Amino acid sequence: MSSELIRTSVSLPGSVAEELEFLVKANGYNNRSALIADLIRKEAAAFRQDHTNEIMAGTFTMVYDHSVPDLQQKLNALKHKYVAEIISSLQIQLMDQHTLEVNLMQGKAQDLKKISAELKANRGVKNGNLYLTHSALPPIYTKQN
Repeated sequence: MSSELIRTSVSLPGSVAEELEFLVKANGYNNRSALIADLIRKEAAAFRQDHTNEIMAGTFTMVYDHSVPDLQQKLNALKHKYVAEIISSLQIQLMDQHTLEVNLMQGKAQDLKKISAELKANRGVKNGNLYLTHSALPPIYTKQN
Protein backbone atom coordinates (compact mmCIF):
# COMPACT_ATOMS: atom_id res chain seq x y z
CA MET A 1 0.00 0.00 0.00
CA SER A 2 1.39 3.34 -1.03
CA SER A 3 1.32 6.24 1.41
CA GLU A 4 1.93 8.92 -1.21
CA LEU A 5 -0.82 11.47 -1.65
CA ILE A 6 -2.54 11.66 -5.01
CA ARG A 7 -4.64 14.68 -5.86
CA THR A 8 -7.95 13.96 -7.56
CA SER A 9 -10.99 15.99 -8.49
CA VAL A 10 -14.65 15.12 -8.00
CA SER A 11 -17.75 16.82 -9.38
CA LEU A 12 -20.81 16.60 -7.14
CA PRO A 13 -24.37 17.89 -7.32
CA GLY A 14 -24.86 20.84 -4.97
CA SER A 15 -27.03 18.90 -2.53
CA VAL A 16 -24.41 16.12 -2.25
CA ALA A 17 -21.64 18.68 -1.71
CA GLU A 18 -23.73 20.18 1.13
CA GLU A 19 -24.10 16.71 2.67
CA LEU A 20 -20.35 16.23 2.36
CA GLU A 21 -19.67 19.48 4.24
CA PHE A 22 -22.22 18.51 6.89
CA LEU A 23 -20.55 15.12 7.42
CA VAL A 24 -17.08 16.69 7.64
CA LYS A 25 -18.22 19.05 10.39
CA ALA A 26 -20.55 16.63 12.20
CA ASN A 27 -17.88 13.92 12.41
CA GLY A 28 -15.03 16.26 13.33
CA TYR A 29 -12.86 15.66 10.27
CA ASN A 30 -10.19 18.24 9.49
CA ASN A 31 -11.13 18.35 5.82
CA ARG A 32 -13.14 16.70 3.02
CA SER A 33 -10.20 14.55 1.95
CA ALA A 34 -10.01 12.85 5.36
CA LEU A 35 -13.73 12.04 5.30
CA ILE A 36 -13.66 10.78 1.71
CA ALA A 37 -10.61 8.59 2.43
CA ASP A 38 -12.39 7.11 5.46
CA LEU A 39 -15.57 6.44 3.46
CA ILE A 40 -13.58 4.73 0.70
CA ARG A 41 -11.74 2.53 3.24
CA LYS A 42 -15.06 1.51 4.83
CA GLU A 43 -16.63 0.76 1.45
CA ALA A 44 -13.58 -1.25 0.33
CA ALA A 45 -13.71 -3.30 3.55
CA ALA A 46 -17.43 -3.95 3.01
CA PHE A 47 -16.72 -5.06 -0.57
CA ARG A 48 -13.93 -7.39 0.56
CA GLN A 49 -16.25 -8.78 3.22
CA ASP A 50 -18.71 -9.77 0.51
CA HIS A 51 -16.38 -10.69 -2.34
CA THR A 52 -13.07 -11.99 -1.02
CA ASN A 53 -11.75 -14.57 1.34
CA GLU A 54 -8.85 -12.56 2.68
CA ILE A 55 -8.04 -12.50 6.40
CA MET A 56 -9.82 -9.64 8.10
CA ALA A 57 -10.39 -8.46 11.67
CA GLY A 58 -13.54 -6.95 13.02
CA THR A 59 -16.40 -7.04 15.45
CA PHE A 60 -19.75 -8.75 15.57
CA THR A 61 -22.12 -6.84 17.83
CA MET A 62 -25.48 -8.26 18.85
CA VAL A 63 -28.33 -7.62 21.26
CA TYR A 64 -30.21 -10.59 22.60
CA ASP A 65 -32.91 -11.42 25.12
CA HIS A 66 -31.06 -13.44 27.77
CA SER A 67 -34.35 -14.72 29.21
CA VAL A 68 -34.92 -16.95 26.15
CA PRO A 69 -34.38 -20.53 27.35
CA ASP A 70 -31.02 -22.07 26.32
CA LEU A 71 -30.00 -19.04 24.21
CA GLN A 72 -26.87 -18.24 26.20
CA GLN A 73 -25.82 -21.91 26.11
CA LYS A 74 -26.29 -22.01 22.33
CA LEU A 75 -24.30 -18.80 21.84
CA ASN A 76 -21.52 -20.09 24.12
CA ALA A 77 -21.41 -23.39 22.23
CA LEU A 78 -20.95 -21.48 18.96
CA LYS A 79 -18.21 -19.33 20.49
CA HIS A 80 -16.41 -22.51 21.57
CA LYS A 81 -16.91 -24.06 18.12
CA TYR A 82 -15.29 -21.01 16.51
CA VAL A 83 -12.68 -20.31 19.20
CA ALA A 84 -9.99 -19.69 16.55
CA GLU A 85 -12.07 -16.91 14.93
CA ILE A 86 -13.80 -15.39 17.99
CA ILE A 87 -10.86 -13.96 19.87
CA SER A 88 -12.66 -12.09 22.61
CA SER A 89 -16.19 -11.46 23.81
CA LEU A 90 -17.64 -8.74 26.03
CA GLN A 91 -21.17 -8.69 27.39
CA ILE A 92 -23.03 -5.98 29.24
CA GLN A 93 -26.49 -6.31 30.73
CA LEU A 94 -29.10 -3.89 29.41
CA MET A 95 -32.58 -3.16 30.67
CA ASP A 96 -35.54 -5.46 30.04
CA GLN A 97 -33.51 -8.70 30.14
CA HIS A 98 -31.38 -7.78 27.16
CA THR A 99 -27.65 -8.25 26.72
CA LEU A 100 -25.33 -6.32 24.43
CA GLU A 101 -22.44 -8.50 23.28
CA VAL A 102 -19.39 -7.50 21.25
CA ASN A 103 -17.19 -10.22 19.75
CA LEU A 104 -13.72 -9.48 18.40
CA MET A 105 -13.13 -11.73 15.38
CA GLN A 106 -10.43 -12.53 12.86
CA GLY A 107 -10.33 -14.93 9.94
CA LYS A 108 -11.40 -15.33 6.33
CA ALA A 109 -14.08 -12.78 5.52
CA GLN A 110 -16.56 -15.37 4.27
CA ASP A 111 -16.03 -17.50 7.40
CA LEU A 112 -16.69 -14.52 9.66
CA LYS A 113 -19.87 -13.72 7.74
CA LYS A 114 -21.01 -17.34 8.15
CA ILE A 115 -20.24 -17.36 11.88
CA SER A 116 -22.05 -14.03 12.38
CA ALA A 117 -25.10 -15.32 10.51
CA GLU A 118 -25.07 -18.47 12.64
CA LEU A 119 -24.97 -16.42 15.85
CA LYS A 120 -27.68 -14.04 14.61
CA ALA A 121 -30.01 -16.86 13.54
CA ASN A 122 -30.73 -17.97 17.11
CA ARG A 123 -34.18 -17.29 18.54
CA GLY A 124 -33.88 -14.39 20.97
CA VAL A 125 -31.14 -12.51 19.11
CA LYS A 126 -32.74 -9.16 18.35
CA ASN A 127 -30.11 -7.81 15.98
CA GLY A 128 -26.52 -8.26 14.96
CA ASN A 129 -24.00 -6.34 12.90
CA LEU A 130 -20.66 -7.47 11.49
CA TYR A 131 -18.03 -4.79 10.87
CA LEU A 132 -14.80 -5.89 9.23
CA THR A 133 -11.63 -4.04 8.40
CA HIS A 134 -9.04 -5.11 5.85
CA SER A 135 -6.36 -5.02 8.53
CA ALA A 136 -5.53 -8.11 10.55
CA LEU A 137 -4.37 -8.54 14.11
CA PRO A 138 -0.85 -9.74 14.78
CA PRO A 139 -0.67 -13.38 15.88
CA ILE A 140 -1.94 -13.70 19.43
CA TYR A 141 -0.32 -17.04 20.04
CA THR A 142 2.44 -18.78 18.20
CA LYS A 143 3.46 -22.32 18.97
CA GLN A 144 7.01 -22.58 20.26
CA ASN A 145 9.12 -25.53 19.03
